[in-house]
Amino acid sequence: MKQAWVPLAIGLLLLAGITTACGGDKSGAPANAPSKTAAGEASNAAAIYKANCISCHGADLSGKVGPNLQKTGAKLSQEQITAKIQNGGGGMPSYKNTLKEPEIQALTEWLSAKK
Repeated sequence: MKQAWVPLAIGLLLLAGITTACGGDKSGAPANAPSKTAAGEASNAAAIYKANCISCHGADLSGKVGPNLQKTGAKLSQEQITAKIQNGGGGMPSYKNTLKEPEIQALTEWLSAKK
């Protein structure tokens, strides 16, 4: 009975070796799997939007107190979007001291894709 775990342990070690040898990365995803980074950044940007922007720009980006952002990427460059988030203006507060640079970048990229 004590040796019943040996075949199980060997099987698990073989499985771990196969996963690593077949191009798995540290996350366990195969090398040819779609990047989770883009999806993660989009969900992160959406969370940043919900936490900071939704009260003025609406849940669907249609605008409330602030302007409609549904087609912001067609109207403004990424640099213009970044500057607006960082510096505010026209009734919008500055977020350069509220959001970290990676958060501003994620939000900029997410909004610039809205065309």
